[in-house]
Amino acid sequence: MRTHSRINAGAIAVAAPQPLHTDLIRITRRMTLLALAAAAGFAAVVSFSPRAGAESAGAGFVYTADEHGGSVSRIALDGGKVDIIPVPVMPHNVQFVPDTGILLMVGMPMSGMEEGHGGDGHGEGEEEPKGRLIVIDTAGFASGQSASIDVGAHPAHVIADAQGKRAFVSNSEDNTISVIDLDTGTAIGAASTGDYPHGLRMSPDGKSIYVANVKDGTVSVIDTATLAETATIKVGSAPVQVGFVPDGSRVYVSLRDDNKVAVIDTATKEVTGRVEVGRSPIQVHATPDGRSVYVANQGTDAEPDDTVSVIDVASGTVVETIRTGAGAHGVVVSADGAFVFVTNIMAGTVSQISVESQSVVKTYPVGKGPNGITFQAPKPTPANAG
Repeated sequence: MRTHSRINAGAIAVAAPQPLHTDLIRITRRMTLLALAAAAGFAAVVSFSPRAGAESAGAGFVYTADEHGGSVSRIALDGGKVDIIPVPVMPHNVQFVPDTGILLMVGMPMSGMEEGHGGDGHGEGEEEPKGRLIVIDTAGFASGQSASIDVGAHPAHVIADAQGKRAFVSNSEDNTISVIDLDTGTAIGAASTGDYPHGLRMSPDGKSIYVANVKDGTVSVIDTATLAETATIKVGSAPVQVGFVPDGSRVYVSLRDDNKVAVIDTATKEVTGRVEVGRSPIQVHATPDGRSVYVANQGTDAEPDDTVSVIDVASGTVVETIRTGAGAHGVVVSADGAFVFVTNIMAGTVSQISVESQSVVKTYPVGKGPNGITFQAPKPTPANAG
C-alpha cells in the first residue's frame, strides 16, 4: 500500500493569538455568541508539502470533529494546509451545509466528558444533561468564532436538509431527534426514535431520515414533514451509522458488534442482506455514481482496525480492503467521487483514498481523536459555473 504524505516539520507553526473579532456569525439574536477561552482566539496552523509526483489531492476542504482534543480541523486540499481551532464542546460529528456555507457540529461541553462517546467514540459515559449544536461560518473559520444552541443529552450526529433551513440532531441519551430552525436558531420540534440513536442520514428526496439505534439493534424511519416514526427495522447488533445510495433505493447500516453491514430495501423497509467487513465498522458512505460503498472499520481500543472495506453495490460483496490508519472511523466521499476521506481516531490523522487506484495517496495530521468528517466542494469558477 502506497502512502503518499510527508510532514515538513519546519513548516509547522502556531499563529500568534489574535483579538476576537466583532463580526461574529449572526444566525439570530436569539443565539448565544460564544467567546472562546483564552486559547480559543487563534488557530493552530500546520502546513506540509505533498511528495513530488504524488497524485493530485483535488480541491475543496475537509473538516474533522476532533472529539478527544476539543477542536475542529480543516484541511485545504489544494496545498495541504491544516487549520485547527478549539471549540467549546468535545465534537463527535460535523456537517458542512453547502447552501449557507456554515459548519455544524455536535458534542458535550468540555467540562462534561473526558473521552467523548466512551473513549473510542461509541460507548457510555457520564456527562452533563444537555449537549450543544455549534455553528461556524466557514468564511471566517480561522477566527475561531462560533454560535451555540442547546440540544438534547449526549448528541451524536447532525445533518441538515438540502435547503440548509433545518438541522436534525440525534440525542443518544434522550432517544430523540432535535429539529433546529437554522434561520432563527431555535428548536422547533423533536422526533422519537429507538434506544440510543446515533448516526442518521436524510433520503435523497428529503422525505425521510433513517436513524441507527445502537442499543436495540434497529433503524428508525422518520417522516421529515410530520416527525413521526413511520417504521422500525431490525438490522443487527449495535448499528452505528447509515448511508443511502444516490437513488435512495438502498440504505447501508454498519453493525459494529456483528462486523457486518446490513442492506435495507427502502421500498419494503426490509433487510435484504448483510455483508462481512472488518472489525467494528463505524461509518459508511456511497460514491456519487452509486457503484460502491466505503466502510470504515475502527476495531477496538485493544485491537484497532486500520482498514476500509469497499462494497460493490451490484454484487453485494467486498471487492477491496484498503489499509488506512489506526482506528478508521469517519468516512466521506468528495462531490466528484474521485476521493474518499477517512478519519483515523487512534492515529489522529485523515487518510485520502483515490477511488481510481483504491489506495491511500495522502495522510494528513489533524486534531486529537478525529471522529466525524465532512467535505466542502470548491466554489465553481466563472469559466465552469454554467
